[in-house]
Amino acid sequence: MNLVTPDFGLLFWMVIIFGLLFFVLARFGFPVITSMVEKRSSLIDKSLADAREIDAMMAGMKAEHEKMLTDTRKEQALILKDATDRGKAIVAEAREAASSEAGKIIADARAQIAAEKESALRDIRSEVAALSVGVAEKILRKELSDDVSTDEFLAKMVEEASSSDVRLS
Repeated sequence: MNLVTPDFGLLFWMVIIFGLLFFVLARFGFPVITSMVEKRSSLIDKSLADAREIDAMMAGMKAEHEKMLTDTRKEQALILKDATDRGKAIVAEAREAASSEAGKIIADARAQIAAEKESALRDIRSEVAALSVGVAEKILRKELSDDVSTDEFLAKMVEEASSSDVRLS
């Protein structure tokens, strides 16, 4: 048997087997294969359409996200500005309150110092007066220890009193 140049019988059976195989494949195999290819093609088309739809949604979401970020940044800037302004106002109020409180404390301290100074001066004056009276008393006792000195002193005092009455008139 020569395979390069087949004889008529071999060629006949090969055509019959090929026809039967083609018929079986055309009847049962090709419809299944083509339906699978069509299903796969429709699945791919549907997946591409879904991907395009998702891309469009993502673009919209990205734009919305950018808008939200911009709005959030603006709001953040406003909040920070408001917080800064409030902080400055609180600091200014605290400074003003501290300044007025310090002024009150200083005024109270000055008043207390003045009162204590007056009290000390009164105490010193009363002490000086008491010492002066004590010294005068001792001097007078010493000077007026005898009767002659006492008479002279009294005469002198009457004279001074009468001369001061004349000046008052």
